[in-house]
Amino acid sequence: MRLPRLTAIKIRIERAALAFDAWVNASLYDGGRSTGEAYERFQRFMSRFAVRGWKRIGLDLTSEALTLGTGGILLLLALAQPAFQLTSDNWLKQQDLAVTFLDRYGTEVGRRGIKHDDSLSLDQFPDIMIKALISTEDRRFYDHYGIDPIGTLRALVNNSRGGGGTQGGSSITQQLAKNLFLTNERSLERKINEAFLAFWLESHLTKNEILKLYLDRAYMGGGTFGAVAAADYYFGKPLKDISLAEAAMLAGLFKAPTKYAPHVNLPAARARAADVLHNMVEAGFVTEGQIQTALRNPATPVTRTRDITADYYLDWAFGQVKAMADSGKLRGDRVLVVKTPLDLAVQKRADDVVADILRKSGDSSDVDEAAMVILDPDGALRAMVGGADYGESQFNRATDAMRQPGSSFKPYVYAAALASGLFKPDTTVVDSPVCIGNWCPQNYGRSYTGRVPMWLAVAKSINTIPIKISIALGKAMGISHEAKAAKAGRAKIIAMAHSMGVTAPLIDTVSLPIGSDEVTVIDQAAGYAVFANGGFKAKPYAATEIRNSSGEVIYRHSDEAPERVLSPQVVADMNFMLNKVVEEGTGRRAQLEGIKVAGKSGTTNAYRDAWFVGYTGNYVGAVWYGNDDHSSTNKLTGGSLPAQTWHDVMEPAHQGIEIKGLPGLKDSPKVVAQQAAGGATAPTDPNASAFGKLSRRSFEVIGGLNGLFRAAERPRVETGRAGGTSGPRTGSSNDRASAAAPREVADGARSVGGRIGVP
Repeated sequence: MRLPRLTAIKIRIERAALAFDAWVNASLYDGGRSTGEAYERFQRFMSRFAVRGWKRIGLDLTSEALTLGTGGILLLLALAQPAFQLTSDNWLKQQDLAVTFLDRYGTEVGRRGIKHDDSLSLDQFPDIMIKALISTEDRRFYDHYGIDPIGTLRALVNNSRGGGGTQGGSSITQQLAKNLFLTNERSLERKINEAFLAFWLESHLTKNEILKLYLDRAYMGGGTFGAVAAADYYFGKPLKDISLAEAAMLAGLFKAPTKYAPHVNLPAARARAADVLHNMVEAGFVTEGQIQTALRNPATPVTRTRDITADYYLDWAFGQVKAMADSGKLRGDRVLVVKTPLDLAVQKRADDVVADILRKSGDSSDVDEAAMVILDPDGALRAMVGGADYGESQFNRATDAMRQPGSSFKPYVYAAALASGLFKPDTTVVDSPVCIGNWCPQNYGRSYTGRVPMWLAVAKSINTIPIKISIALGKAMGISHEAKAAKAGRAKIIAMAHSMGVTAPLIDTVSLPIGSDEVTVIDQAAGYAVFANGGFKAKPYAATEIRNSSGEVIYRHSDEAPERVLSPQVVADMNFMLNKVVEEGTGRRAQLEGIKVAGKSGTTNAYRDAWFVGYTGNYVGAVWYGNDDHSSTNKLTGGSLPAQTWHDVMEPAHQGIEIKGLPGLKDSPKVVAQQAAGGATAPTDPNASAFGKLSRRSFEVIGGLNGLFRAAERPRVETGRAGGTSGPRTGSSNDRASAAAPREVADGARSVGGRIGVP
C-alpha cells in the first residue's frame, strides 16, 4: 500500500533529522574523548616540568610578577599619553620666535622666545657655577635617568624633620620638563606628566644638553631667564667672570627666584648663598677652607631699583604672537618687535595693590592667590596680574585658571533677556521659590523679596530671577514644558555669553544661569567690555602693531573691523542696571568719586571664588581671589576684597585723563566738568593715565627736577609782598572719606551642592 506523497516526505524529513542528531551526538562524544585523551597526554608531558617546594613558590611569584608587570606597563602607557602629546618633532624649536615687546609709549619692556642667551657653550660656563647648581638642585644628576628616588627620599626625610627651609625632590631634568612643556600648576596630573617628560628628555638628550638647556631657560627673577642674563642683571658682568660667592647666589635662585632675588631681599639671598656653599662642601666639590673667603665676603649685586616687570602679561602676549605666526598672519618672519597696549604705571599699581591686599588680608581671609585683567573697552590689554608671585609660580591664573564666576555671570543672562525683547530694566519680576526637577535655588538667608523691578533684582543679585528668565526665554520659543523651556533658555544664554567673548565651553546645567560653569578672568573682562564700548565684541589683544627685523609693519590691530553683538538699547539698559549694582547694591566699594562705574560681584559655592568685574567708559577690570586647590576662603565675598582691589587700582588710573561716559547713561560729574572746560584738561592720549605718559626713567628725572624747582621757589613764594602774588594756592583734596562698607546683599543657591552665585 503506497503512502500518500506528503506523508512520505514527512517520514524522510524525520529520518534525516534523527540521522543528523545521531551524527552530532557521536561527534561530540568522539570529540570529548579525543580532547580528554589529548589533555591527559599534555598533563603527562607537563608533569616532566613540575616543580615543588621553593621552586614552585618562585615560579608562582614570577608568573604573578609578569601578569602584574604587563598590567602596570599598560597603565603607564595610558598615563604617559597626555605627556607625550605635549612633545613634537620640533619641540626644541617651538620658541624659535625672537620677540621684543614695547609698551604703549614705545619703551622696551621685555623679550620672549629665543631671547634666552645661549651664546656660551657648556664648557664655557664657570666650573663653580655648574658645581653650585648640581650640589644644590640635583647631586645625582649624572647618575639617575630623569627621576632621582634617592634624592626624593632625602628631601622627604629632611622636610619631615622641619627646622627651617624645605628641599625639593624634583631633579634638574624634571624641572626642565616643567619649564619647557608645563606650568607651575599644583596638581597630580602635572606631576605625572612631569615624570614621564623627564624620562622622555633623558631618552632624547644627553646629560650635558639637559644641563645646558636648564642653565639657559630657567627663570631667575627680575624678568631674566638663564644664568648668563642673570649674571649681567644682578652683578653687571659676564657669567664667566663671576666669583664663587656670586655663583652661589645665582645657584640659589633656581628654585625660588623671587624670594631670593638679591635686589629684592639681599639678606635672604646671602643666607641662601651660604647654604649653597655648604652644599658644595657636602657634595665634595670644594673644601671647607675654600668657601671661607666667600662666606666672609658675600656677593653684592649692582645697585638696581625694582623694575616694573609684566611677566604674566608678556608670557600671554608671546603666546598670542606665536598663535598669529602659526596661522600665517606674520608672513613667516621670526624676529619681531611688538608694540603692546601695556601701561606700566597701571601694571605697577595693579601689582602693588594685589600684593598689599594679600599681605594684609590674605591670612585673615584664608586666601593665597589673586588675578586681575585690565582692558581698554576695545579689548586692548592694559595690565595683567596672573598670581601672587611670578617667581613662585608662572601659572597664569588670569588666562589659564578655570573658576566658577558666581553671580558675576548673571549679566549674560540679563543681556539675553533684554535682547529677547521680553524684558526691560523696569519689568516687574517675582522673587519666589522656583524648581527645575528636584533642584531649587534659594537666596542667601532663605528669604524672598516678592515683586521687584528687574534692575533691583540685578542690584540685589537675587538668584531665583535668572532661573525664571531662562524658563521665560524657552517658553517664548513655544515650549510649554518647564524643564525643557529652561534648557532652551540656557542655550540662548550660552550663545549670548559666547558671542560676547567667553571662550570656555559652558556646560549646560540647571545652575548655569547663576554662575556654576567655569570661566577665566580674561573672559570675564572681555565679556563686560561689550557693555563699556557700546555693544561691540572686544577680543583681548596685546599687539597693536608688529614690525619685522627690517622695521616693516606686518600687522596692525586697527585693520580688524569690530563686530557688533548687542544693540545700543540693550547696552544702555545693561549699563543702567549694572551701575545700580555699584551705587546701590553689592559693589559699592568699587565707587569712584564723580565717575560712573558699573559692574557685578560674585562669590561661589563654599566661598571658593570671589569676583568683581567692573568698568567705566575708559577701563574694564576683572578681579578674582581664591586658592589654587579650590579650598574655601574665610567667607570672602566679591563685594569685599575684589571690589576694593578694583577701586584701588582704578582710582589713580582715572586721574588726569579725559573721562568717558558709559553708553546710555547720563554723563558723570567729571565728564560734565571737562565738557564745560572745553576739553582743556584732556591729555594728548585720552586713554593714557597721567602717571604713564612718559617712560619710567623720564618720569623719575622730571619728578626730581620738579622737586628741585619747588625747593628753589619756596622762599620766594613765602616772602611774597602784599598786593603782589599771593601765597601758593592750596588745592582741595579729591580724596573722599572712606565710608563704612555697606553690608552686602548676599545671595546664594542653597541646595544639595551648597551655595552658588553669591554676589
